[in-house]
Parts: sequence; structure tokens; C-alpha cells
Amino acid sequence: MRKPTPAPDWPASWKLSYQFDLVEVFGERADPGYTWSYRERQRRVLEALRAAVPSGGAILDIAAAQGNFSITLAELGYRVTWNDLREELAGYVRLKHERGTLEFLPGNCFELAASGAFDAVIITEIIEHVAHPDEFLAKAAALVRPGGWVFMTTPNGAYFRNPLPRFADCPDPSAYEAVQFKPDADGHIFLLHDDEVRLLAAKAGLEVHELRLFVNPLTRGALGTRRLLPWLPPQLVQLGERLTASGGGRLFRRLNLHLMAVLRKPGGPA
Repeated sequence: MRKPTPAPDWPASWKLSYQFDLVEVFGERADPGYTWSYRERQRRVLEALRAAVPSGGAILDIAAAQGNFSITLAELGYRVTWNDLREELAGYVRLKHERGTLEFLPGNCFELAASGAFDAVIITEIIEHVAHPDEFLAKAAALVRPGGWVFMTTPNGAYFRNPLPRFADCPDPSAYEAVQFKPDADGHIFLLHDDEVRLLAAKAGLEVHELRLFVNPLTRGALGTRRLLPWLPPQLVQLGERLTASGGGRLFRRLNLHLMAVLRKPGGPA
């Protein structure tokens, strides 16, 4: 992945994306908890996808923003389609893209007509920004072929500091349509719990292959640990992450900030 050189005439969305990239990808802005949690999310998604979809498969990355997942998958030999509402971001992604097959399909994902065209769809940190997460997941399911996959990450609704409601507790989700699709944490509407993910997946016609919680407050640099994190041995931080991510029961569901769901559409080859 090529590091772009900022220019004064860049659009505001490019400048903001570059600032995120400095933390998430290039490691040139100090926020070790955010950087670690972003890279852990990417690592888990790529690991799960590579285990399920052979290299050369067709992947759709929905609401892909600065395209880091898209570019990395293209470099790994996948045929990747980048999607985002902000069409102008495609130009920024092109600055970073060096090799591999990467196509661009900007627009509202609900309006995409490519039903059954992909071996996998990636939706990372998106569903919590949508007023109708049930319809969103159903749309993602429609975009993959029978036997295809949906890889989703989202903040864990059961995390003990989560102040937002469950989707199941909202009588009229349409009330949030005017504020959906906003970026960053300010745009979160609902935060899903693992039981809700199972229900939404079943409604969308998807089978749950794996649900995994990950990133605890220490690895995220939360609860006052941000300044402590750089001084701790990496092995100790990673051990804490493995312990909290691998445990079961209510306590561990409350401790983890993020959730990954690996979902499969029935049919096609096993």
C-alpha cells in the first residue's frame, strides 16, 4: 500500500481520511490503543476471510472509506470492489493502491443491483450506523452468491460502558433514518448484542459460522490506560487480549468492545 503525499488542494474528506490512516495504517500518530484495536479488527477479518474464500474470489467491501481492507485484499490476490457513499474518496484510495485487482462501485449500498455477484461481502463497523440493521444485513446477504460469506464487525452492545439501546428495543427504527450513515462514534444508533446478531442473521437467511468478541479496555487504551499502554510489555497486553477474547459467559461479553460475525449464505458448494 502506497503512502500518499498530502496536497493543499485535497478535498476535506481526503484530508480526514489521511489523518485516520496516520493512526490506523502508517503508525505516525500516537494512539496505541486505537491503532492496536484497528489492526486487530483487520487481522481477524482477513484471517477469517482467507480461511473461507480462496484467493481470486470476488469481494465487495461496503462503506469501505479509505479502502485499507480493500487494498490489502487486492494485494492478497482477491478481486475486490470498493464501495462507499462518498464517491470522491475513490480518488484517495487510488493514490494508495499499488497492485492487485481493485474496482470502484460508489453509492448507497441499498441501491446496488449486483445480487449474487460476490463470494464475500465485508461490512466492518457499519451496521451500527444504519437505522434498519435488519434490512442492511439482508441486503448484504443478497449480494453474495449461494454458499458465499458475510464478514461483519461492530461494537459489542453488551460492553459494560455502552449507553446505546438494543435494536430490538426500538419500536420505530424509521425515526433514525434522518441521522443514519453519519461517520465515527457520533453516528452510532444501535449497538447489537450477540443474541441480536443471531436473530438478524437468521432473518437475513444467513447461518452463523462464528461469533467472536475481541478488544478489551486495556488493549483499546480505555479507562485511563491509554498512557500506560505504551509502557507495558506487548506480550502482556496480547496475553490479556487472548484471555478476555477466548472466555465465555456474561463477564467476558461485558468486557469486550467489539464483535465479529462470520456468516454464511446456505447453498452452493460446501
